[in-house]
Amino acid sequence: MAPLVLITGASSGIGQAMAMSYSRLGYRLALVARRSQIIQSWLDDHAISPDNYAIYSADVADAQQMTSMAQACMTQQGLPDVVIANAGISMGVDTSVPDDLAVMARILMTNVMGVAATFGPFIAPMVARGSGTLVGIGSVAGIRGLPGHGGYCASKAAVISYCESLRGELRPSGVKVVTLCPGYIATPLTQNNQYAMPFLMQADVFANQAVQAIGAGISYRVIPWQMGVVAKLLRILPNPLFDRLFAGRPRKPRAMVS
Repeated sequence: MAPLVLITGASSGIGQAMAMSYSRLGYRLALVARRSQIIQSWLDDHAISPDNYAIYSADVADAQQMTSMAQACMTQQGLPDVVIANAGISMGVDTSVPDDLAVMARILMTNVMGVAATFGPFIAPMVARGSGTLVGIGSVAGIRGLPGHGGYCASKAAVISYCESLRGELRPSGVKVVTLCPGYIATPLTQNNQYAMPFLMQADVFANQAVQAIGAGISYRVIPWQMGVVAKLLRILPNPLFDRLFAGRPRKPRAMVS
């Protein structure tokens, strides 16, 4: 039987592009999103056989829904070979605005707890099997905090550290943990950014490189590589120089809270 990959946030952007890359490699697909009808329309448009996929409607921020989804996946399709926790949201926050604390909580719940809720139900079965790959989608934004991006940067820094911890925990079991940190990728998540996005990469190009890195079992990779160089430089910059460099940079648009 063909290997199985499960991808959250599969209704658009990186998740959709990675689903296509895996489909072309002959994988069966377990696709997870809140907007399941969008996934269905995309699959129909690309003439992907219903024999090769299943769609699961679930919100990664709801641990109970994710547990039910995982049980349904393992019953219907079997235990995945690769699980990619890709679902995420990005909004600017202003900590001085009381309503934005709720926005930040939503970002952290989706981007951090959603990764743990995605991985959790599959860990024990993968350990029992002695194989499997868990992939967390971090971000270059998780390497240093950017003004106006407090919620998103904090969430992606947490994903990077969480995956690193989990990798150490699972190392003796045969289960691999891979952390991928995209730079700027042309997706709905970045389309409203009002600032320069160096080395902007198309989602399908990112997906092909990401799938190669996952297949190679690489524990951590920044894509594109140029952003990896930038990230390392930013990490070693002294705080005063870093602060001056980003002074006046446009903020991520805030969510409109009613």
